[in-house]
Amino acid sequence: MGKGGMSSGEENSNNNNNNNNNNMAAWLLGVNNLKIQPFNLPALGPYDVRVRMKAVGICGSDVHYLKTLKCAHFVVEEPMVIGHECAGIIEEVGTQVKTLVPGDRVALEPGISCWRCDLCKEGRYNLCPEMKFFATPPVHGSLANQVVHPADLCFKLPENVSLEEGAMCEPLSVGVHACRRANIGPETNVLVMGAGPIGLVTMLAARAFGAPRIVIVDVDDYRLSVAKQLGANEIVKVSTNLEDVAGDVTAIHKAMEAAAREVDVIGVFRYKNTWPLCIEFLRSGKIDVKPLITHRFGFSQQEVEDAFETSARGGNAIKVMFNL
Repeated sequence: MGKGGMSSGEENSNNNNNNNNNNMAAWLLGVNNLKIQPFNLPALGPYDVRVRMKAVGICGSDVHYLKTLKCAHFVVEEPMVIGHECAGIIEEVGTQVKTLVPGDRVALEPGISCWRCDLCKEGRYNLCPEMKFFATPPVHGSLANQVVHPADLCFKLPENVSLEEGAMCEPLSVGVHACRRANIGPETNVLVMGAGPIGLVTMLAARAFGAPRIVIVDVDDYRLSVAKQLGANEIVKVSTNLEDVAGDVTAIHKAMEAAAREVDVIGVFRYKNTWPLCIEFLRSGKIDVKPLITHRFGFSQQEVEDAFETSARGGNAIKVMFNL
């Protein structure tokens, strides 16, 4: 199986470790088939830490995997532990870990790059072709009692930042990386297309980067109302009918108060080096992600099923969070 753990039937080089006795995880076994089952951890490496998960959010990609067993070109071909937006408490550290100790509260960056390829050496490790990313097949995720992860991808949380907020660093990182890529600043007016979780955190990040005017567009009245409550200067509801496109474009143009005569298309894939800034935004209060967490569930079989159904249904669910 993938990096991060083994199924209960596989050999574990650390099979005498009592920590595996009660470690359970949410396994994706098939379409609409999630089961809580034992999850054996790998041996703790010298630069690794063992983390007890306390907060794990559901991402849209998790829902795609549950409903279709694929997301973009990533395909689930064997049972996989789900989840990648996470934070927890350090339980054990490797012999060479100097920056963390048991009891530290940390947010986890979920992707482990190779650090050997040209992209990694250039600092663009988010594009590493050998990336091992939580819950991106065949790599196991973090919706589990405990995981083992590199210490340098675990970021200590300040006292005034909760574990739920720590888990929200993952989606917030997408917005922060997008704002960096787009050079958002005090002279930048921003249009955000879509008021789902990523659109909303991008709006919050753009404001923290100094954007003076932010317009957000969506088809859903509730999500637009949330965007307005979170500080959008203008909201625009667009139609799902293609015949209405011309009118929708006019409405967006009016809300932006300017015509875009030059457009640069810049791609964004995940993020890089964002956790420290995200944590500082949360610590300082420049960004408040707490209103985005609309639903909370525990970690029983029924609650896991209910949580994913709530997230998949949409409606008034923005971010669905597990408290373990």
